[in-house]
Amino acid sequence: MKSRTFTAFLLVSALTAAGIASAQPARGESLKIYAAAVVKTPLSAIAAEYEKTTGNTVTLVFDTAGATAQKFRADPQAALLITTVPLIRDGESTGALRDGSSTLLGSTVAGVAVPPKSVKPDVSSPEKLKAALLAAKRIAVSDPARGATVGTHFMKVIEALGVKDEVLRKTTFASDGVATMRLVLEEGVDIGVSQSSEILQANRDAMAGPFPKEFALVTDFSLWHRNNMSPVVKDFVAVLTGPGGRERLAAEGIMAPAAR
Repeated sequence: MKSRTFTAFLLVSALTAAGIASAQPARGESLKIYAAAVVKTPLSAIAAEYEKTTGNTVTLVFDTAGATAQKFRADPQAALLITTVPLIRDGESTGALRDGSSTLLGSTVAGVAVPPKSVKPDVSSPEKLKAALLAAKRIAVSDPARGATVGTHFMKVIEALGVKDEVLRKTTFASDGVATMRLVLEEGVDIGVSQSSEILQANRDAMAGPFPKEFALVTDFSLWHRNNMSPVVKDFVAVLTGPGGRERLAAEGIMAPAAR
């Protein structure tokens, strides 16, 4: 009897040390998460580790911040939403998101990407960013029509720079930031505009630099869940927002809230 008790104690201790809540939900349960593509790499890794540790299943659906929020609201099976703070606040104010709570995960900045082995343009000032955009033969950015945060901001930037028509003629609108980086890395698009975290997650050598301070875009991302969440959802939230989860997010370009 003492041996069995001691073995159980060791198992609980191991799970707690790994960041998994000690009060485990039944194995074989599932949860579905809709998330902005900005967290794809770290969230996928965290989910894979969680599945291996608990035996539960995590389904991840990634898209632009706006499309993610829309899909979450339309899916009654959805458990967690990760998108921008303004979109969550808007959903709460309109009643589209009700009886829930949000937790700030971190922030990222808009940046410029180029093929890793190419010469990196200087984009540190509006004039230099303008010159880089005009010199590029092909440009990629996430589609503002699909609710892309960076894509929407980019439209304002090229308007302010007075190069909207010239830039749009050679711009491809990607489905999201991940697809933007795929165009840069696989098809050699000269310039990709995306969240810095998406650039770093795709290839750290692709980062040319953040937008100049005059056009800086800092985007805050939060996790939203219903208050009556199931034990398995509560367990995953604890993992994602715990020290280990936040460390993984920070390593992939999602700045911790304290860094702001």
